[in-house]
Order: sequence, then C-alpha cells, then structure tokens
Amino acid sequence: MIGEQPMTLRDIHVLYDFSIYNCKHFGPYTALIYDDQRQTRAYTNVEVAREATQLAVGLKKLGIEKGDRIIVMMPNSPEVIISYQAIARTGAIIIPVLPLLKGPEVHYIAQNSGAKAIITSSILLPLLQGALTDVPTMQYIIVTDLGGEQATERLIPYRAVVASGADHADKYLQEPENPPTSDDTAIILYTSGTTGRPKGVMLSHRNLVSNATANGEAEEVDPTLPHEVTLAVLPLAHAYGILVSNLAYVSGWQVVMLPRFEPTAVLSAIERYRVVAFGGVPAMFVALLNAPDADKYDTSSLQWCGSGSAPLPVEVLKAFEQKFHCEIREGYGLSEGTTALTTHPAGVLRKPGSVGLPLPGVEIRIVDENDNPLPTGEIGEIVSRGPNTMQGYFNMPEETQAALRNGWLHTGDMGYFDEDGYLYVVERKKDLIIRGGFNIYPRDVEEVLNSHPAVVEAAVVGVPSERMGEEVKAYVVTRAPVEAEELMLYCRERLANYKTPSQIEFLPALPRNPIGKIDKKELRKRHVN
Repeated sequence: MIGEQPMTLRDIHVLYDFSIYNCKHFGPYTALIYDDQRQTRAYTNVEVAREATQLAVGLKKLGIEKGDRIIVMMPNSPEVIISYQAIARTGAIIIPVLPLLKGPEVHYIAQNSGAKAIITSSILLPLLQGALTDVPTMQYIIVTDLGGEQATERLIPYRAVVASGADHADKYLQEPENPPTSDDTAIILYTSGTTGRPKGVMLSHRNLVSNATANGEAEEVDPTLPHEVTLAVLPLAHAYGILVSNLAYVSGWQVVMLPRFEPTAVLSAIERYRVVAFGGVPAMFVALLNAPDADKYDTSSLQWCGSGSAPLPVEVLKAFEQKFHCEIREGYGLSEGTTALTTHPAGVLRKPGSVGLPLPGVEIRIVDENDNPLPTGEIGEIVSRGPNTMQGYFNMPEETQAALRNGWLHTGDMGYFDEDGYLYVVERKKDLIIRGGFNIYPRDVEEVLNSHPAVVEAAVVGVPSERMGEEVKAYVVTRAPVEAEELMLYCRERLANYKTPSQIEFLPALPRNPIGKIDKKELRKRHVN
C-alpha cells in the first residue's frame, strides 16, 4: 500500500519527489480536475504520477538525457503538470514558455537554451513550425493532441511517447536510474533583460523544493482533513504558477484547473466546485471585482486568496475582501528568488499594503547604494539570500555576478521594514513594467518600434492602470506620417499581446538628460500632466 512508506517534507529533495510525497503522505485521491467548459477530466494523484513516470521513460527512449533542455509551451492543462514531473525524472531541464509569446521570442529562447525537444499542443503548431525551423538542436516536437496519422520522425504524438513507457507504469514511487541531485538545475525561466536579451534564470531542485516546502510548513496541513479545493488559473509557465502547483503537492490540495483566466469561468468554477482558495495577480482581482455578473454566483465557499507578481492596491484588496468575504494574503518575490521571498502566513496579522514576512529560511535586508544595511523604516534596495536564491543566469556570467553581489541577490526593488518586521515595497525596478502580473521590459518593445521604417526613435514607459496595474505607453518620434494603430499592429505581430503598447503618443523629440540619455522620468510626468 502507498501509505506503508511514510514520507515527510524533509524527504523531498528533487522536483519529482513532490509527486511521490503527495501519493505516500495523502494516499490516493482526486487531485486534479481540468475544466475547459467543453469537457471535464479528472485525475487522481496516482494517475498523474503514473503518467509522468511513463512519459519520462518514453522521453529517455527518444534519447533525452540528463542535462538536456526541454521546452514546455501550451495553455494550462494536466499535461503541463505531468510533463514537468516527467522531465525532472529524466534529469533533463524544464524550460517553461508562455503560450502568449510570438515566433521571434520563442526562436530566441529555443536557440539560446539549445533545447532538444518541445512539448506543446496543436493550436501552437503553426507558430512553432516556423519559429523552430532553423534551431539546430531541436530534434522533437511532441504534441498532446496530435493524431498518429500526422506523425513524422520529428513530429510525435504525446500519447505515443507515454505509451512507450507503459512497462514502467507501476514504478511511480521508485527513484529513477541516474537521478538528478538537489543541486542540479531543474528549470530555466526566461525573463526579459534590460539589455533587450532575455535572461534564463537557472533554478535548482533545491531552490524549488525549499520555496514550496517553506510555504507548505506555514500551511500546517492536516492530512486527516478533507482536501482543500483550490483553483489554478495562473499560467503554469509563470514563476508564480509553478510555485502554486508545487505547493499543491505538499498541501494535498484538490486542484480545479482552468485553461486560462476568464472572470465568468472563474466565478462559475468557484460555485460549482466549492473552491476555498486560489492564487492570482492583481489584474485578476480587479477583473473579478468589476465583473458585471459576479453577484449571480455563489462564492461563499471562498476563504482566502494569494496575491503576487505585482503590487496589489490597498483599495482593491479592501473592496475585494468586502465583496467576496474572504481574505487576500499578499506576498512578494521574483523569478531569481524562486518566486516567493515573503508571505502573509495563515493565522498571522495581515497588514494591508505590506507584502508580509520573510519565508522561513529566507533572509532579507534593506541596503543603501553601497550595500550597507539600513535601519527599520528607511527605504533602500531589497536584497535577499537563502536556499531559494537562483544559481545564476544561463550563460551570462557578468549579469549573474551583478545580480548576486556579495552573496546577496539584489532585486532592484526599493522597500522598507516596519517595526514588526513586515516588508513594504514602495518602488519597482526603474524601467520594469508589470502588466497583469507579467513583466515587460521597455527595451523589448522599443527595439520593435525602432525597426519600423517610419520611426526615428521610441521610448516606452509604464503608466498607471486601474484594471491591469500598469499599461504600456510608447512615445514615438517619426520621420514619415504613420498612425498609432499601424504601430500597435506592427508590435502585435512581433511581440506577445501583453507587451504591445495600448497607448502611443507622438513627439517632435524625446526629452533627454544632460548626458544625452532619454529622460523617462520626464515622460512619466508628461503622462500624468
């Protein structure tokens, strides 16, 4: 029987241990319900573990080896969760990619990482077949809903790979041959850099395990109680989504997964499945708060929500809690810190406007420009260290050294501690735009705008948005007449939709500081005025 071999949180060392722990600690239960409004699929925790084990064997039969990079790019689905566990079992490295990205962005990630395979869905095939054609390392495109008659040597049905590992279906509680160590890289998360080159954040198995178990310990889960029903609407390729999925294993949650966030679908799922909790970004809470049909649904089961990825306005927090009669626990983190650095633990005083307390094992300081610690109440840069700190940026030693100075991860965010040790984030990285929880670096957008034949130069800033937190605004100097709508379409064809400017203003010249650098602070003032 599964329960005959006890396992504790301290026995989790690598990513696939999450699934083994979940099966042994909680016993068989319906762990995942996928509802895309057309069909509902339910999986027990044992079924997830078995399919992941079979997929891992199938991947090895294709020649996937320890250290190989495997992209997972598709909308939220059970196959994403299963693929993460399977890739970890092979010792290969997961590269989660948002399905919102466009061809050039995917091409760069695949080329830079030297990815050997990609697991995806047929809806993305037209984009991927163009984006991956000249990536020399890419050998296999594994497609979840591909029919056998469409298969080629390079294009392989996901189900065929799973079936090839069928003889290992009952070995899901066993450690694989040549397993990864806790210090091996488990995931590379690509996040755009201020230089315009996306940076691959390397996270080890230890990083991911420490971050999830620290949150799990704060939950104080009782395995004898009914499984708490949670909603998964965060993108599973997002750092926050990955944390929540790992936390579900250690907490024994029953997860109701939706393919994407849509307010009516979320409200309907809360009512139908009696959802107790979910993790989201501020834009989601704003959308639910302003959903015109929210009162039509019974959301009385909702007890709490986690908020991260961007600052949550206090007024939104208060209004949401009043409307839905649940509490929001806000936290803070970044990909380089394996998502979470702070949280508001259950049962601890919540302070609206604060992002909570440091997670167990995570040390945070506020420092001045010379990295000297500042006293309580003084604003400085937030730096951290602990078992969750990234290994570094993939093939970027100089950027790694700059981010991990003096043994501390420098976040570039400004904040302060109050007298009770609660952290407040007062200012984000100077140029970073956070729209709906997604990070956008202006340089990415500026490069596209500057490539348009009518554009002389462009500068992009974030401007306040009640619905999304921030919106992307571009200031453009042109050499020939061009409509704003044309430039937006030009960007949309080359960038993910969430990166495309929602506002474009034309100027005769961009403001500059005394040394000739574009003065973005002045542009932000201009928008306000």
